[in-house]
Amino acid sequence: MAAQEQYEELARQLSALGAVKRGLSRALPHDCSPATAIMLNLLKRNGEMRMSRLGELLAIDASVTSRHVTHAAEHGWIDRQPDPLDKRSRLLSLTPSGELLLEEVSERYTHALAACLHDWSDDDVGHLIGLMKRLRESFGDCRPRALHAGTTTRTPV
Repeated sequence: MAAQEQYEELARQLSALGAVKRGLSRALPHDCSPATAIMLNLLKRNGEMRMSRLGELLAIDASVTSRHVTHAAEHGWIDRQPDPLDKRSRLLSLTPSGELLLEEVSERYTHALAACLHDWSDDDVGHLIGLMKRLRESFGDCRPRALHAGTTTRTPV
């Protein structure tokens, strides 16, 4: 087990990763926020879903989810269709335009990472990927978890 000082330093380094995330967000197209990119990736990975499910996956409340969905729909990146099982709900899906945006985001992120890590070896990048995956797995699923029937807790991703 690591020493207390190591955990304290790890906490400092994880906090400092905000600068890395902000740097990567500057690589995004001007009308695509990091939250929008995450939302679109979730739709691509999970397929069509209700807005309530998207909010659960993002661990954000309905009003914030609605704002993100409205922004993406206005830009043509997602489609909102009535849910045949519940006409009050909408099913969200990624449009071809949303797919193109995700390809652009991926390309921009890849170029930004390559530029910043140009002096890292392939082994170093691979080692970082492995450690980050292991860290994420150690924390488990960070989405809301039911404490008991009808309640959830929100944990930031």
